[in-house]
Amino acid sequence: MSAVREDLPEGRYGRAQSADERTDHRLKVTGAVLGALFLAMIVWFGWSHVTSTTISGEMIKFDVSSATAAKVHLEVHKERAAAGYCTVRALAEDGAEVGRKDALFDQDASRVDKVVSLRTTSQATAVELIGCSPA
Repeated sequence: MSAVREDLPEGRYGRAQSADERTDHRLKVTGAVLGALFLAMIVWFGWSHVTSTTISGEMIKFDVSSATAAKVHLEVHKERAAAGYCTVRALAEDGAEVGRKDALFDQDASRVDKVVSLRTTSQATAVELIGCSPA
């Protein structure tokens, strides 16, 4: 009686992967993809932090000193070495704009208090801070 062999001869048709080897391969590929995504996320956050300079301002008070002038007290928060502009405008009683000014803040400080003089074309009743942006 002869024995019938059911397995293929080892090494003859290539090596068959075991289930553990396939799982290891999948885990390595998944880890590489997740690592690349994590690295891309870190680069994105770093780039956005470096390129975005924030400056914010707050109007403390204003004073309409005459029919053609107003003064605005602004407090600006920014990065120490950054420069920026804050735009203020004066409004008449009917809501029309009667004056506008861009004030430069380039001091080497993170918090700057400044009184800005604003010329108007007629009597102002209100002054508002429109916004601040980096220079």
